[in-house]
Amino acid sequence: MRVKDFALTVAIGVLTIFVTFYGINTVWPSNNYEDFCSYEKTARIYENQTQCEDAEGRWTPQQIECIKAPCPQGYCDTYFECSQQYEDAQTARARNVFLVALPLGILIIALGAFAFGLEPVGAGLMLGGIGTLIYGSGAYWRYTENWARFLMSLVGLVILVWATYWFNRKGKKR
Repeated sequence: MRVKDFALTVAIGVLTIFVTFYGINTVWPSNNYEDFCSYEKTARIYENQTQCEDAEGRWTPQQIECIKAPCPQGYCDTYFECSQQYEDAQTARARNVFLVALPLGILIIALGAFAFGLEPVGAGLMLGGIGTLIYGSGAYWRYTENWARFLMSLVGLVILVWATYWFNRKGKKR
């Protein structure tokens, strides 16, 4: 592959990743922590469990012996409830990104492999499809169990090895 073709391949791959990344983020924008948890919650000190829970916080009792008076009875995590809501929203968004990016990445790879006679265009689209798969999987990766990570990786590897053999045999027949 010539240097010019290589540069075009990389450029097409990067721009394909940008298009899919920003397209998905347009449909499912990132969550802002501030939309769930306002900073005004820390403006107050909560001295007991009732005050804390009324403010939708989580009370943690004092676990150590008090050395100096006055002795605090515990700690109020005022961000507990809103942090949980934020984390739930993040998990749902990551799942949606994964469910869209995975088939989209496969489709882009297939499009690059089948649809274009120009090697830099096809290779660039395939590179962009790979980037889309990485983006989609990476978004949801931390929310999945090890067995699911293993299974996704194994299936991806088997498909990739099979596709590589298939494309190379197809190319040799020409």
